Amino acid sequence: MKAHVTKKTLSEGLGLLERVVPSRSSNPLLTSLKVEASEAGLTLSGTNLEIDLSCFVPAEVQDPQNFVVPAHLFAQIVRNLGGELVELELVGQELAVRSGGSDFKLQTGDIEAYPPLSFPSNADLSLNAEELARALGSVRYAASNEAFQAVFRGIKLEHHNETGSARVVASDGYRVAIRDFPASGDGRNLIIPARSVDELIRVLKDGEARFTYGEGLLSVTTDRVRMNLKLLDGDFPDYERVIPKDIKLQVTLPATALKEAVNRVAVLADKNANNRVEFLVSEGQLRLAAEGDYGRAQDTLQVTQGGVEPAMSLAFNARHVLDALGPIEGEAELLFSGSTSPAIFRASGGGGYMAVMVTLRV
Repeated sequence: MKAHVTKKTLSEGLGLLERVVPSRSSNPLLTSLKVEASEAGLTLSGTNLEIDLSCFVPAEVQDPQNFVVPAHLFAQIVRNLGGELVELELVGQELAVRSGGSDFKLQTGDIEAYPPLSFPSNADLSLNAEELARALGSVRYAASNEAFQAVFRGIKLEHHNETGSARVVASDGYRVAIRDFPASGDGRNLIIPARSVDELIRVLKDGEARFTYGEGLLSVTTDRVRMNLKLLDGDFPDYERVIPKDIKLQVTLPATALKEAVNRVAVLADKNANNRVEFLVSEGQLRLAAEGDYGRAQDTLQVTQGGVEPAMSLAFNARHVLDALGPIEGEAELLFSGSTSPAIFRASGGGGYMAVMVTLRV
């Protein structure tokens, strides 16, 4: 087998696989990737038993033959090649990797022992890949990283077939991030592990993301990439009940201005007291204040204020506020129902994104 491929396209494909394939494993074969050659190009495949990933790389191939190589070593070699065109030649159990004046010889693995990876050819549902990636990326921050928090370590994907929309939801018990986006078709509700979502976001570009549902498994196919994702089992908490309905005070201001002000005062926030920043709304102004061992900070912003309450004092974790504001562009709308009730942060004028945060004790 001999193949010619550009360094750029091969590196991009290997970069996707490198994030999925483990660098160490009790089963050494899992640290390898499988390369399937055809006249159209090379298909790179790998797994960590939670995610199966397959990526197509266009190439000129003669005498197609499949082989298995150490994933991270192969990727490192390709990245460090000096030339722009890479030649791969398989002779027996040895893969030659050549470019410019460089010539590497890499031992291949036992292809018969490599775990079989299968990807479905049919699709149950198609979603806009860009919309899905944007939605997942805007709520990912709220998913928990703690192993004991079970389904909180995942992102819930809901399909609202009657309204022609879908929703992604993430929560760590202290905050909820929600994003609605257009979606047609009859989809299922499921929970995708947050770490798998990270890899899914990386491969979703433009075009369609085709879903195929399996038993505890979701397969996602794009024009270039195929993924099998193991799903989390369990019931996602009823997040709707924490969204406040009785809004007593509403504040609108530029999201960028609020981010910058929170960043400024948070420098002196007490790191041992949840990075506490106080919000005081009164007479068309939002005063931010923080206090720690080394001093106090205060910042005042002009806002558009509405609602039945003339003033209100609340406190939030500064990090949570900045995370919530991250996906908001333009004007931000803050909705308060009380100093001890959860608050809503969202984009003014809609857009489908909403963050709900618990307040700290005033």
